[in-house]
Amino acid sequence: MMGRAIIGAFAAAVAMFILGFLFFATPISHLGFKNLPDAQAASVQGVLAQNLPETATYSVPSGTTSSQTILYGRGPIATIHYNVAGYPIGDGATMIAGFVHMLVVTLLMAAGLYLVSRHIASFAERAKLLVLGVLGTTIFMRLGEPIWYHHDWGNAIYLFVADTVSLIVAGVIILKLLPAAVYDRAGHRPPSDV
Repeated sequence: MMGRAIIGAFAAAVAMFILGFLFFATPISHLGFKNLPDAQAASVQGVLAQNLPETATYSVPSGTTSSQTILYGRGPIATIHYNVAGYPIGDGATMIAGFVHMLVVTLLMAAGLYLVSRHIASFAERAKLLVLGVLGTTIFMRLGEPIWYHHDWGNAIYLFVADTVSLIVAGVIILKLLPAAVYDRAGHRPPSDV
């Protein structure tokens, strides 16, 4: 049965990769991300290059000094995920690393769903548990940023939807490949299923 979970994890990672392409490499991504015209983008890139010394995530202003705390309260503020080197869009090495990342996620999901499947016979009940777990995770991870950091809701909701859909689809694929627990009439599992 664990072999089926591993096959399910691989199939789920492929599905997540395809969904990732749809959400982040097609024009639908413009629903969650804003773009600047060429001249403004070049100007902002130049200012970043002149002022940010290394690859990191920056809070600007940071609020770590009294002067920056005043600036923070006055606004505007930004959280900048900054990479000093850059890389090609659609970089092959990134795609491979991204798929491995998704495979690790789906293998962990498969292990958890395998354990659940040994104790819950109903596919519908297992799917409900999956959906609730995914929603709890994605609500915490994605919708917390606009609450705690005042980031924009549009991007947070877009990422929440993308992550939720990807993880639920992955989980359902894994669940479909796992057999349900078998119980006798007294509600006990036979020894061979333990």
